[in-house]
Amino acid sequence: MTRRPPLVLLLPAAVGVAFLLVPLLGMLLRTPWDRLGELLSAPLVGQALRLSLLCASLATLVCLLLGVPLAWLLARTRVPGRGVLRALVTVPMVLPPVVGGVALLYVLGRRGLVGQYLDAWFGVSLPFTTAGVVVAEAFVAMPFLVVSVEGALRGADPRYEEAAATLGASRWTVFRRVTLPSVLPGVVAGAVLCWARALGEFGATITFAGNFPGRTATMPLSVYLALETDPDAAIVLSVLLLVVSVALLAALRERWITA
Repeated sequence: MTRRPPLVLLLPAAVGVAFLLVPLLGMLLRTPWDRLGELLSAPLVGQALRLSLLCASLATLVCLLLGVPLAWLLARTRVPGRGVLRALVTVPMVLPPVVGGVALLYVLGRRGLVGQYLDAWFGVSLPFTTAGVVVAEAFVAMPFLVVSVEGALRGADPRYEEAAATLGASRWTVFRRVTLPSVLPGVVAGAVLCWARALGEFGATITFAGNFPGRTATMPLSVYLALETDPDAAIVLSVLLLVVSVALLAALRERWITA
């Protein structure tokens, strides 16, 4: 027998749904559908979309390479100061993105703590480049991956890893053949969240990488720029960003997250 939900919970839930969906619905209603083809075929739109997809994908790859080992460290070891380390790792989730961009600029800028040596020794300068966009997006998106993977590792049964270790498997083999497959849905879920966050990143990107068409102007930055010169183009860019994000999240959720 299905019990009806109490009205005191149903009403706030309905308001919450409306609060989340009405702005998106309003944007769709204001979309200039008669000019959609013209606006979407503009070179600037395709350029910004390709750059956004490329940078978000590279940032997610960086987060996977660095974030999965970090999540394992937090979940499976007893390193001193683990609680403080966990808090520091999640700081970019609550930090205003512009502050993150300023921090990156003072560390990786040409006169920054690390950037001055990258520039002097290797001739590498990250600010105001496409690589800088990837760095800024990875900085703000990595905590989403770490939190997701650490949660999956904590929920996984460690007895399988212990059994593999007693059979002579090395720690790397246990991680690669037992641990990683058992938490793969969590890794994929974290990667999806990470990618979506990187795709929508604005504050850290414009602060650290600037807004140069074809080089650092991703879709969110192009929306901001178009809002001042061509509001119709800004709406179309926003709808395109919304469609790409929802389509990918829906596809991956069906394939992986609900697995």
